[in-house]
Amino acid sequence: MRVTEGELELEVPGEQTDGIEESVFYNPRQELNRDLTIATLRAYREREDRAETYLDAMTASGIRGVRAAADGWDVTCCDVNEDAVELARANLARNDCESRATVEHRNVNALMHEQVFDVIDLDPYGTPMPFADAAFANCRDLVCVTATDTAPLCGAHFNSGVRSYSAVPRNTDYHAEMGVRILLSALARSAARFDVGVEPVLTHATSHYVRTYLELEHKATAADAAIDTLGHISHCEDCLYREHEFGLHADPIEECPHCGGNRMLTAGPVWLGSVCDSEFVAAVRDEVPDAFGTAEKARDLCTTLETELDEPTHYDQHKLCRNWGLPANAMDEFLTDLRDAGYAASRAHYGGTTFKTDASVGEIREATAASLE
Repeated sequence: MRVTEGELELEVPGEQTDGIEESVFYNPRQELNRDLTIATLRAYREREDRAETYLDAMTASGIRGVRAAADGWDVTCCDVNEDAVELARANLARNDCESRATVEHRNVNALMHEQVFDVIDLDPYGTPMPFADAAFANCRDLVCVTATDTAPLCGAHFNSGVRSYSAVPRNTDYHAEMGVRILLSALARSAARFDVGVEPVLTHATSHYVRTYLELEHKATAADAAIDTLGHISHCEDCLYREHEFGLHADPIEECPHCGGNRMLTAGPVWLGSVCDSEFVAAVRDEVPDAFGTAEKARDLCTTLETELDEPTHYDQHKLCRNWGLPANAMDEFLTDLRDAGYAASRAHYGGTTFKTDASVGEIREATAASLE
């Protein structure tokens, strides 16, 4: 079927029918991901003007590669599926992008070990970790990563998460952010094996996937600094208290310091640093044109990310209030109470009732009690 995305017309596989899956994967729900990718590439080109080459590592229909080529990048599309290669070539030709792109029919790990790219985009089905080492070994500037295996990432499929990410994920009330920080930790450790440090310049958890853009610094000291950003989160399943500590060695808390309960979880190693560069996120927002199909949603997401606090976990107001046996009030009033009490507070992009603050769970209740009761 034909679709229009980013003002380009492309041929993509039809939707699954009668239990028969198309041999080439296309996901219309990833349009926001792809729109933000193009806006990010535009903003990054202003940040690093030497960046010219872009690898669409699992090209499928070629939609990412075509959009990047139409935007002026020297593109390589790669896929092991012969049907995907043919479709990608047809879509490049349909949009007069053949001169800016080549299509490789091969294993992308082999390609990444043989050729250097300025930007590498990993958007596999499931975990990106089988491709991470090769990407960090031969990327100059920016690695873009999508992970769609959110259940393993957030701890809902615990054993799978441990196998894929060499970390302990825990299924908490901030499960989406757990996925973000488990993914970033695994990627930072992968990059460090090649003396490469990573800095997340834009990261978001949307719907069924996590997406991050990592700027690279090719120095052992930068890799060390990224590893120093890793640590562990301790979480109480009873009162939702949580705290974090830096370091690769976990020191589990047996008893909750807030409620005295013994149902404590320890997750890690997780990324405890910032997941976005607020100035860069603002630049990305400014690069989203009205013509993009998800323009309004993309800009709103960037606006929230730009002001989101760097705290390693977020809270859900409704879950807190339910745990306290109290009715929730308006989010703006709730956050104002926290700020008036002297705490930093911001909305979080993980949901309409999610927020971040430097207050502890006990301090949150004390600061907002008058308005809630």
